[in-house]
Amino acid sequence: MEEIVLEVQPRGELGKSKVKDLREKGFIPAVIYAEGKKSQPIKVSHRQLWQLIHQHRLESTVINLKIQDDKEQKGRPCLIKEIQHDPVKGDIIHVDFNEISLTKVIKVNVPVVAKGEPVGVRQEGGSLEHTLWEIEVECLPTDIPKDIEVDVSQLKIGDDIHIKDITFPSNIKVLNNPEAIVFSVTAPIKEEVVVPAVEGEEKQEPEVIKEKKEVPAEGAEEEKSEKEKK
Repeated sequence: MEEIVLEVQPRGELGKSKVKDLREKGFIPAVIYAEGKKSQPIKVSHRQLWQLIHQHRLESTVINLKIQDDKEQKGRPCLIKEIQHDPVKGDIIHVDFNEISLTKVIKVNVPVVAKGEPVGVRQEGGSLEHTLWEIEVECLPTDIPKDIEVDVSQLKIGDDIHIKDITFPSNIKVLNNPEAIVFSVTAPIKEEVVVPAVEGEEKQEPEVIKEKKEVPAEGAEEEKSEKEKK
């Protein structure tokens, strides 16, 4: 497991106005939650957190929080529980950390990445469809894989890769449906070719078939007149 250390500070600033001032000074308010422990308010450097977000996938990365002035000087292994953003500006406004035990299994989502270019794309003009982007696994925090790499180079048009087709490390347990499709290669979409009309070519009008008027048979009119006289 890659060790990521983030230095944080205890936070005494509580309340809307004080938290606003905290953000203006370059800090993000945060809270550490732990089972059986009281939650602890902290503040995180906006710059340091922003760097971590761009360098790592923090949703499944264990972060060792080093709290300033902590007498025990022990890091607290955590996973990010939630990152809140400003609905208008998109800035990070709050972070929740969840402290974990390194000796207890946890459930996390691990990203799936494709390796190689499918035969069906390279030679047949198909498209690679990435259906399942994350796989939920259960393992120790120290065994969380960075990602799950799947070789798709042999896929032809119409081929699929299901979860059951992937070989996973023995120290993780996959929780998704084994029949779930992760990757597939589909045939190219054929566009309908519209033939333009030739300039100057007369457009043929459809033939109009008029209703045929019924003509009485010869002698039928005379027979009708005789009956009317009677």
